Amino acid sequence: MNRMPIQVRQRRRERQGGFSLIELLVVISIILIILFFAVPKMTSIQANARETGAISTMKTIYAAQIQYQSTFNKFASTMAQLGPPAGNGGTEGPESAGLISGTLAGGESSGYVFTMTATPVGYTVSAVPKTFGTTGRRTFYLDQTGVIRQNWGQEPATVTSPEAGAAAAGSK
Repeated sequence: MNRMPIQVRQRRRERQGGFSLIELLVVISIILIILFFAVPKMTSIQANARETGAISTMKTIYAAQIQYQSTFNKFASTMAQLGPPAGNGGTEGPESAGLISGTLAGGESSGYVFTMTATPVGYTVSAVPKTFGTTGRRTFYLDQTGVIRQNWGQEPATVTSPEAGAAAAGSK
């Protein structure tokens, strides 16, 4: 038989019963500290990914505009003109060329809102984050030259803003 006194057995059972409150608080504190540093980094990584997506979308719009211009001898003046025809079985033409997705033709992609404006010599495209600071920290600008420009702030990028890296299609 077990010859340990009853008090020793009870203490042992109490110790084996689980974690103490202090041990649990230490573990929770460590988890909170890790989250404190990890969540802002994750938000920054997501914003970088969306900004990269917005630049890629600007390149897509530029390529669609080149194709539209070579087909219809003019640049599209709205995003809808680059988009798919309405409804199933619609025919493609100058009002809906089917060169970009319907979502992008609606003006949204990668957490950004895209706006196209016709100009006397071509077009401009502006890309602004849906929620500045969350979906992106930069705004972008594109025109018929194919140079993507950026602004680090809420003000929309313009033709005088610095380049956002390489030109959309290698042209400058």
